[in-house]
Amino acid sequence: MGNLFDFGKDILSAQPFSALLGAKLTAFEVGSAEMTLPIRDELTQQHGFAHGGVVSYLADNCLTFAGGSVLGDSVTSEYKINYVRPAIGQALIARATVLSSGRRQAVCECKVFAVGEEGELLVAVAQGTINKVENTSQ
Repeated sequence: MGNLFDFGKDILSAQPFSALLGAKLTAFEVGSAEMTLPIRDELTQQHGFAHGGVVSYLADNCLTFAGGSVLGDSVTSEYKINYVRPAIGQALIARATVLSSGRRQAVCECKVFAVGEEGELLVAVAQGTINKVENTSQ
């Protein structure tokens, strides 16, 4: 697969929605991934913090990158997210790790932090099941 980090950046750049939001892959190795996303006014809700859907997107995508690091081409099968506190700051950072994996699926965990004047504050925790995409051609 060559350089895993470069491969991951290519995958992210092929996702129009990720480009729209401004997500960046900042670390990618076997068993883990890290992504960042600047918090812009367009990504906030009426109280001024990052919209829950934006936090959820980042967790979902980071979970799938972590799972994909051990499975190859992958998609999210399911995930749940717990919001811990409002996402207030200049950026979000998500860090995901693989908890367990087999040939076709991986269970992963992700923590999302808001980065601001106080440093990193935990804003959400997610867990998901990531499934390998099987070749569907006959």
